[in-house]
Amino acid sequence: MITGNTATPRLKRGVHVASRAIGRLTAGRRMLPSFLIVGAQRSGTTSMYRTLSQHPAVLKAVLHKGVHYFDLNYGRGVGWYRAHFPLEATAGRIAREVGVVPQTFESSPYYMVHPLAPARIAADLPRVKLLVLLRDPVERAYSAYAHEFARGFESLPFEQAIEMENDRLRGQHQLLVDFPSATSEVHQHNAYLGRGNYAEYLENLTVLFGRDRLHVVDSHEFFATPERSYDDVLDFLQLPHLGYPQFERHNARPRAPLPEGLRQRLEDYFAPHDDRLTHWLGQPPSWRR
Repeated sequence: MITGNTATPRLKRGVHVASRAIGRLTAGRRMLPSFLIVGAQRSGTTSMYRTLSQHPAVLKAVLHKGVHYFDLNYGRGVGWYRAHFPLEATAGRIAREVGVVPQTFESSPYYMVHPLAPARIAADLPRVKLLVLLRDPVERAYSAYAHEFARGFESLPFEQAIEMENDRLRGQHQLLVDFPSATSEVHQHNAYLGRGNYAEYLENLTVLFGRDRLHVVDSHEFFATPERSYDDVLDFLQLPHLGYPQFERHNARPRAPLPEGLRQRLEDYFAPHDDRLTHWLGQPPSWRR
């Protein structure tokens, strides 16, 4: 007998399994993304995903915000991936209703840092555009830690976790490169400092996609003046402005203030990475102004 505590999760799992099965059967008639949100984790990607999903000509992935195909599920094949997106017939109907060819997308922030994901995206989606949201890397690291701790992927205190990061991640990048079907829990969930080296990832993406297919959103500016950031994203995606959506902030987690001494150490650590990012952007990011 299914109790009240288990009925909803089991029902959701059943719906997801059925939807994926139907999706695989109709994969050839489904859309592929024209843009992806690829990072950075804990930088407002969920808020941006939900904001863009409100545009009449934007169709989100079915069931999941992040499909995690190019990082964790690439071996399942492109048919499996297409099963997660709307039918082309749905896009045709919406195009007739709003007069705009719809676009579909997903948001998987691990794509930017997984060593194989960017090249896989470039090969399978040769015209795709990428959105990257960036946040003060000190705040991002602390937020990511709180997020992973709450989800059970972290058990150490924050200061100890960042001190041990190099030891924990040693060899994991190469493991993922050498064994394309491998996964690494610590690489995905415990790279608090490593994921804040933004310029390195942006430079790698530039080689594969070019600057014109990359759009960087400063998350502080997105939350402070969302209309301006939204307008810029629509211009990048070549979508018409059909009214402003409801702007909300999602997935924020309460946490204790970061001790000033530790904050200063982290700011010193990220300083050369921020300088490199400033060069890439052509201006300092908001947290350095």
